[in-house]
Amino acid sequence: MFDILYQFKAFVLGIVEGLTEFLPISSTGHLIIAGDLLNFQGPEVNTFSIAIQAGAIFAVCWFYRVRLVKVITGFWKPSKERQLVINLIVAFLPAAILGVLFSDLIESFLFNPITVAIALVLGGLIIFWVENRHAKLNIQPRVHEMDDMSARDAFYVGCMQCIAMIPGTSRSGATIIGGLVLGLSRRAATEFSFFLAIPTIFGATIYSLAKIFLKVSTQQTFIWTTNMTIGFTVGFVVSFLSALIVVKWLLRYVSSNDFKAFGWYRIIFGLVILVTHYTGIVAW
Repeated sequence: MFDILYQFKAFVLGIVEGLTEFLPISSTGHLIIAGDLLNFQGPEVNTFSIAIQAGAIFAVCWFYRVRLVKVITGFWKPSKERQLVINLIVAFLPAAILGVLFSDLIESFLFNPITVAIALVLGGLIIFWVENRHAKLNIQPRVHEMDDMSARDAFYVGCMQCIAMIPGTSRSGATIIGGLVLGLSRRAATEFSFFLAIPTIFGATIYSLAKIFLKVSTQQTFIWTTNMTIGFTVGFVVSFLSALIVVKWLLRYVSSNDFKAFGWYRIIFGLVILVTHYTGIVAW
């Protein structure tokens, strides 16, 4: 039977994923909070998360489709496209290795609203520290364009991405703000974060699907329904469209603004979660 409430939850979570995946405010953290509020639970939740993350990453692929075609065709000869691929591989490996080793442990102990709230606040404070440091010292970027990055720059950004395994930290926040600390311009750090999301999220998707298929083989799975198919489709499409809007907007935003607004948002949102939890207003 068609469950309109289930579709509404899928719609809301799709928007949450699309709007937060590429902003430095933690999509995973927001999905944990939103899922808790909406009581979106069940054995299909992990698979649903994969579907909406795929929607967000396809938005980046679509936005950069011309550049991605150039990367594919230009990889076979020395070029900036080949260097970009090398940089992405180098940046992807640290989080990939640690993800395989510790993802189950992190999901078991850290995937909860309180951890998310603490990480949101701490991340907001770090954003303020980095921005104030840049303004006080008048620090100028060492790398102005993404194509000027070296493999060493990429590796350090990849190490920063590992911090985002803690829910609430934000993958894009760790890579963008980390990039600023390393000497990248705002646009270079933001664009590289977008491109790095492609192998990172696709890799996480393949890994998660492998674990799901393993459960299928051991008969530890759920019964697929038409209602789920519709909900997953809704979440995917909504995530794709909202992420596409965010990617376009963020590139314009960073050209003339710092990231303090996101720092304020993180701190306020995190404190709201902590206050409502410890006062008993919301049973997180």
